[in-house]
Formats: sequence, C-alpha cells, structure tokens
Amino acid sequence: MSGQREFVADLHIHSRYAYACSKNLTLPNLAATAKVKGIGLLATGDFTHPAWLSELEAGLTPVDEGTFRYDGVSFVLGTEISCVYRQGGRARRLHLLLFLSSLECVKRFNAQLAQRGVKLEGDGRPSVGLSARELGSLALDIDPEATVIPAHVWTPWYGLLGSVSGFDSLEECFGELTPMIRAVETGLSSDPAMNWSVPDMQGKAILSFSDAHSPPNLGREVTVFTGKPTYGGLKEAVERNSVAYTVEFYPEEGKYHYSGHRNCGISQSPSDTAVQGSGLCPVCGRPLTLGVLHRVNSLSTVPESEEKREPMPGADGFIRPVDDRPPFLRLVPLEELLAETLGVGRRSKAVASAYQKLCAELGSELAVLAWADEADIRRVSGEQVAQAILRARTGQVAVEPGFDGQYGTVRVWSLPQGDPQQAALF
Repeated sequence: MSGQREFVADLHIHSRYAYACSKNLTLPNLAATAKVKGIGLLATGDFTHPAWLSELEAGLTPVDEGTFRYDGVSFVLGTEISCVYRQGGRARRLHLLLFLSSLECVKRFNAQLAQRGVKLEGDGRPSVGLSARELGSLALDIDPEATVIPAHVWTPWYGLLGSVSGFDSLEECFGELTPMIRAVETGLSSDPAMNWSVPDMQGKAILSFSDAHSPPNLGREVTVFTGKPTYGGLKEAVERNSVAYTVEFYPEEGKYHYSGHRNCGISQSPSDTAVQGSGLCPVCGRPLTLGVLHRVNSLSTVPESEEKREPMPGADGFIRPVDDRPPFLRLVPLEELLAETLGVGRRSKAVASAYQKLCAELGSELAVLAWADEADIRRVSGEQVAQAILRARTGQVAVEPGFDGQYGTVRVWSLPQGDPQQAALF
C-alpha cells in the first residue's frame, strides 16, 4: 500500500515463563511460527524474567543497535509489566508494553525493579507497585530511547482506559509524561474505527498486536509499519505514526467487546445497558462487567447514532477512515476458517494439513488471508475454503460478541452462500 518499505510486526507476545502461557513459547518456535505467519519483527516479550533473559542473550545475534536476529527473524527487546497501585482514591491496575534499546539498559532496568522488591523470577509479566507514570519515567531515565505503549488500552481490567480500574484520559494517568506516550495498543476487543471517535486517540499511533500466550496465536493481530525493521526504525515509525495498516481480529470476537455477566449468561450491547440503566445483572443483581464498546462510547465525542454506523471494507478488504489515518483489515484466523469450513476441530489433523499446505504454497498465513488471489486459494484448497477466506475479507460474517471474559464467535457459513448481507456489528 506504500512505495516505502513495509514490515510486519507483532510486539506483544510472551515466553513460556509468563503465567498461563504455553511451554512451547521458545525462541526456535517463535521464529518458526513467525515465518509461517508472515511476521518480520517480533518483540522478545518478558525480558524482565532472569531465565528468559539468559536464553535471549545466548540465542539472539545482535545485528543493529537494539535489534537482534534468530533464524531469519528480527527481534527487539520488549516486555509487558502490570502496574498495581492507587491514584485518585481508586485502585488502578494496568499493563504497559516497554521496549528498550539495548541489553545493557534491560539489565539496568531489571536491577532497579529488583531493588524495589519486584520478584522478577515469579512471572514473565511482573507486577509492580509503581504507577504508570513512575514506571515510564524509570524506563526513560535508564534509556532515553525507550518506548512506552499502554497495552490493550480498553480492556476492563488492566486497560488504561478500561471500565473497571482505568482512567478517563492518558493525561489523568501519565501527567507530565503524556507527551512521551506516542501510541496505544487496541486490544482484541476494539479496532481502529472504534478508537477514531475518542479525543485521546487523536494524534496517537493506534497499534495492534497479538498478546499471544501460545505459538498458534502469534500474529492474530499485527501492525504493518513503514520504515526499517530495526529498533531505531520502529521507534521512528511509532513517533511519526508511520503505520501502513493494521490487521485486526473482528473486535466482537474479543473477550470483552460487550458488557455482561458470564456466570448468568447475560450479554448486553451498549444500548441494552442504557435501557436497563442500573448496570447490574438482571439475574443476580451483581455489577455487570462493562465492555469495551460501552466504554469507547462513553468517552467518544461522536453522537451515538453515528457511532453505530459500521464501517465497511472496500473491494480490497481495507477499511479506510475519511481522513489520513491508517486503514485496517479485519480477518479471521486461518485455522478458525478451516475448522468451520471442514467441520472439524481447530487442532485437528485435517486443519493442520490444510493450513500447512496453504501457507507453504501461498507464502504465509497473512498472505493467504489478506491478499492471495482467489484462484490460487481455490487451486490449493478448493472452492469452499476460497469462499470462506473471501467472506472473512469482505465482512460477510455472522458474529456473536464476547463478554465478561468469554470469547465471541465469528462465522462465515451462518449466512447463505452468495448472500451479501452483512452482520450488524454495532
């Protein structure tokens, strides 16, 4: 989409040392999976964990300041940290992505956390008693080239703007450090279009990454930057908002898109919650978990009637804003499409075989999903698979939004074949 060089990046991942993450998250597996997915630049994740940092030092080859290689894939030094503290009379819990420009800076940063009593060996995503402002300042004091990005910014728990323990603005959270926050991560339950209406998002790079806890989930969301696939190139791209486009989950598939109470099976759209008025579960009376769409609407400056107009993809699958902000693609992971089309489980041998064949012959999962020619897909995997991929590209899907920690579903075969009707997503 650009005459300049583009690179595909997934900068929110974890290692096997992070809580609830796969033991298969090793350097060899990360690099191998990245190549199949079509990712050129990965963050290491979890650089605060001593054992993982030792593996990174032993396995990565430095190629540029802050940039490393393993088996043909580039890496930058990144981690996610959980800030748990009180501010403004409320408990605050939020996650930050940090990227540092050298191993020396990483070691100094880790030493400072250890001096503050943080148990780095306990979890690849450590919890600290520092505010977001304090943690960001610490990173920038140690490494002026550090990059700080609020993670999954809308998630009710641990999102900077989340409904449960977040803030109402970046300024409220970061204070005088706010100008140093040049980007936010959307999270799986929101997409760029939802962010465009929020004043705090103006002038910020809106980025998307996978938050993968296992190799198969690598690249389920990525950002395609314009520039050099190095740490310096990445930092410049973030600061200049040099984003060619992002690749998104359908946000309804995220675990917190709608409001609700999972234990009682209650799911509500923002209009449902507004009509009910109380914000309480109508079954048990406990507070609903207010979802990402509800929270976005509450901070939006766009009238609700306009906010509900679903942006539609063009013929090439891209959803474009009316101004010069980067466009994005909504895609369904290839394994999900194959499982639904073949009528088998996502981890079945049939899906694995079809997945491997498509990626091997057409280049990568991203290539298959986003731009491979329909005739080529049909040649490799048949008419049904080709139609499934085309439907996902063009928004011909039926969705059931996720809520209160339960993933939503996106299906391409719930609509009759050839029916151009689009699901009502908002």
